[in-house]
Amino acid sequence: MSDHGSQPATPEQPSPPETPARNLDAYRAHYAERTAGMTASEIRALFAVASRPEVVSLAGGMPNLAALPLDSLAAEVARLVSEDGQVALQYGSAHGVPELREQICEVMALEGISAHPDDVMVTAGSQMALDMVTRIFCDPGDVILAEGPSYVGALGSFAAYQAEVVHVAMDEEGLQPAALRQAIADVTAQGKRIKFLYTIPNFHNPGGITLAVPRRAEILQICAQHGILVVEDNPYGLLGFDGKPYPALRSMDAENVVYLGSFSKTFASGLRVGWVLAPHAVREKLVLTAESATLCPPTLNQMIVSRYLSTHDWQGQIKIFQEQYRERRDAMLGALEQYMPPGCTWTRPNGGFFVWLTVPEGVDTKAMLPRAVTQRVAYVSGTGFYRDGFGSRQMRLSYCYPTPERIREGVRRLANTLTEEMELVRTFGTVPQRSVPGPQAPSPDTA
Repeated sequence: MSDHGSQPATPEQPSPPETPARNLDAYRAHYAERTAGMTASEIRALFAVASRPEVVSLAGGMPNLAALPLDSLAAEVARLVSEDGQVALQYGSAHGVPELREQICEVMALEGISAHPDDVMVTAGSQMALDMVTRIFCDPGDVILAEGPSYVGALGSFAAYQAEVVHVAMDEEGLQPAALRQAIADVTAQGKRIKFLYTIPNFHNPGGITLAVPRRAEILQICAQHGILVVEDNPYGLLGFDGKPYPALRSMDAENVVYLGSFSKTFASGLRVGWVLAPHAVREKLVLTAESATLCPPTLNQMIVSRYLSTHDWQGQIKIFQEQYRERRDAMLGALEQYMPPGCTWTRPNGGFFVWLTVPEGVDTKAMLPRAVTQRVAYVSGTGFYRDGFGSRQMRLSYCYPTPERIREGVRRLANTLTEEMELVRTFGTVPQRSVPGPQAPSPDTA
C-alpha cells in the first residue's frame, strides 16, 4: 500500500553561522571597569538646537557676563601680558599663585571663614576640586551621601570613581537632619563605608533651596559624631538676594569640612579658576593629585583673576550681579504664577541661578523635552540630578542668562507645552519610563 502523503526524510540543513554583533569601539575590551558607568548626556544633541536664537533656553547655568567691565578688563589683561608675560605664560605651582591664594582668603572671609593661604589650593574650576576630592577619598563601593536631587557634575565624578551615592531628602529648609541620621543608620547596617557628605548649602543646584542656619550646626554635629567628612560646594554663596551672605559650614567647623569655591559664577566661568580649602594633610594629597593630572592650573588665568580682584571693585560687581539675578528670578516666579497649569509646584530661591519645578503626576519631563524644544523652549529634566533616574516629574529652570522678557516668554511656551502634555496623558495614559541607570556626564548645558 503506497503512502502518497509521506515523503522521504530530508536531512536538516545546518543553520547559517550567526554574524557577530559589530563593535563600533575597537578599544571596548581595554577600558577600565569604572568607565562602564559613564554615559553621555541624552540631551546634548537637543541643546545643539536649543542654542539657536529662536529657542529660549531655561537650561544651562551660564552666568550673565554682560555687566562685566570688558573694556577695562581687556586693557588690564594686555598690561598683564606686557608687564608680566614671562611669568603669566610660564608653568606654575600646582598649589596656585600665592597672591591669588591670599585674595581667596579675603573672599571667603565674607562668609565667616578664617583661613591661611597655605591651606588654599587653586584648581581649574571647582569641578576639578570635586573630582580630586573623590579620587583621594573613595574606593569602589564606598558610599557618598548627597542631597536628593544633587549637582549632575558631582554625580558624574562619583560614578567615575565607582562610588555609590545615597540621596538624603531635602525640604524647603534644605537637607533634613532626621533623613541624614536615617541614611547613616541604613548604610552602616549594610556594612558599607560612608566617606563624606556632599552638600550645596546655599542656593542649591538644582533645587534652589538654602540650608537653614539652625540646621547647619546640627548637620555638622551629626557628621562629626559619625566620623563623616563634609564636602561643602559653594559656588553661589555670594549671590544671595537678601544682603549678608550665609555663614559657610567651613566657618563652623574647620577640621571636618573641605570647602570648594569658584570664580565661575562671580566673575568669569571661561577662565576656569576655582579652589579648595582643606585641612593641611588633605591639602597635601590634593596637591600631589593635581600634579599627576595637570602639573599646574593655568598661570595666566589665575593672574587675570588676581589682577581683577586687585584693580576692580569686585564686591560692587557682585552687587550688580545680585540685582540682575534678582530681577530675573522675579520674572521667572511671576511667569510661573501667571502661566503654569494647576498641579505644578516650584521652589522660591533667595539667591543663585535655579528654580526646581515639579509637574503633575503622569508627566515625564525627559519624554516631554523634545516637544518643548520643538516649541522653542528648553530646560533640564530632573532625572539627571539623581543617581538612579528618579526625578521624572521635575525639571530645573535657570533664570541667570536670559533677559526678563525672554524668561517670561520661555515660561509661557513651557506652560503651553506642559498643558498639551497633560492633555495627552489624560487621553492616552502614561508611558512606561525608560530611565538610564547612573548619572550622565556633566557638560556646560547642565552646569
